[in-house]
Amino acid sequence: MAKITAISGFPEYLPAEQKVFSQMMDTIRHHYELYGFSQIETPAVERIDTLSAKGGNEKEIYALRRLAAQEGEKDEKDLALHFDLTVPLARYVAQHYGQLSYPFKRYQMQPVWRGERPQAGRYRQFYQCDIDVIGNESLPVYYDAEIIALIYKTIKALNIGDFVIRLNNRKALQGMLSAFDIPEDKIAQAIKVIDDIEKVPAETTAERLTNLGSSQAEELLTWFNLDTDNFGRLKAYKDLDGNDMLEEGVSELTTVYEALLALDVPESAFKIDPAIARGLDYYTGTVYETNLVEHKDLGSISSGGRYQDLIGKFSNKNCPGVGGSIGLTRLFPELVKRGIISIDVPVGADVFVTAMDDSQMPHYIKIAEKLRNAGIKTEVLMEKKKFDKQMKLADKKGCKLALIMGEDEINSQQVTIKNLTDGQQQSTTEADLISTVKSLLK
Repeated sequence: MAKITAISGFPEYLPAEQKVFSQMMDTIRHHYELYGFSQIETPAVERIDTLSAKGGNEKEIYALRRLAAQEGEKDEKDLALHFDLTVPLARYVAQHYGQLSYPFKRYQMQPVWRGERPQAGRYRQFYQCDIDVIGNESLPVYYDAEIIALIYKTIKALNIGDFVIRLNNRKALQGMLSAFDIPEDKIAQAIKVIDDIEKVPAETTAERLTNLGSSQAEELLTWFNLDTDNFGRLKAYKDLDGNDMLEEGVSELTTVYEALLALDVPESAFKIDPAIARGLDYYTGTVYETNLVEHKDLGSISSGGRYQDLIGKFSNKNCPGVGGSIGLTRLFPELVKRGIISIDVPVGADVFVTAMDDSQMPHYIKIAEKLRNAGIKTEVLMEKKKFDKQMKLADKKGCKLALIMGEDEINSQQVTIKNLTDGQQQSTTEADLISTVKSLLK
């Protein structure tokens, strides 16, 4: 018989893994809502022309169609699974523009599908945990700081180790490159070079910048490598030969810096880093990436930034925005593998009702339902098995208490409770069962 395996790139978890993953999702959701973000969900399916409108790579888009349409029915060949949540958000805002309140603060936690080659850290199905603030005509830069502060507090609550949020401003970056003699028509290419600055040797970066027209490539790299704190980095930006783009970007970066401190984000948790470029063209202001201090090889675990025009492809309305995302699906398996988080958690109910006598099954079910009605998570075994096997099953499921009711207990309306942690047993009446169980579960 052929070995049965899941399709590569489509993750699935065992119950304990799924429980921890869901708990992390709940933590993220709690913090998103703490800052006033409202949850939305958009369909898994969008029209192909919608997905392509915002620059989707057609090689990565999964088309959707039935294997066979019924006679006379339309075979909808223009549908596909969404590859991210930003394009659906753009369509959503354009479609519901007049029904939304601005600034519109939304979060989405949904799976997306992307036709990539499966490999470590890359999946064809994965969850995105997105937050965005969408403005109408304008959006104060203070929201950029709020997004970063929320990301900081959310990741801190996940308790996955020390991390640093590295941030920059695309306007400041563009103005800085101009100050080092990069021609205006080469700025976009230079940003892609900067985006790779940590992946290639310094001499290669200098050569690439020289080829793009800079006569000060070595000086530029020296400026990048300044050993200074956030205040010093802002000063280094301000000390460059000024241009309008640079001054605007540095002003925004300074505002974000000051707002982060007001939002109780410790300065040790974030770093102004001119090497953060976020190569995607639609970013126009603040950009950020987040790395675990002890596991930098994992890459960025959260990233995002400011964009000027979210819905331009779908509407003539001006809706600037700022957002961020936590890549939990990519991160989770590595956190488990490296022992950063534990999946040694109970996956079953708190109370396990044993089956001592098949003829008494209605009584066991009634007792279990009584506990459930009191809010106590309870499982009842629906067939009699050897007692030691029942205890092993209850222990494997992570149950804390086992209820034992043989003929003698039932006749006297008593219940024997076994503590599966220390093996101690005690008896109680059916009338006192709920209060006794609650006290033992504290």
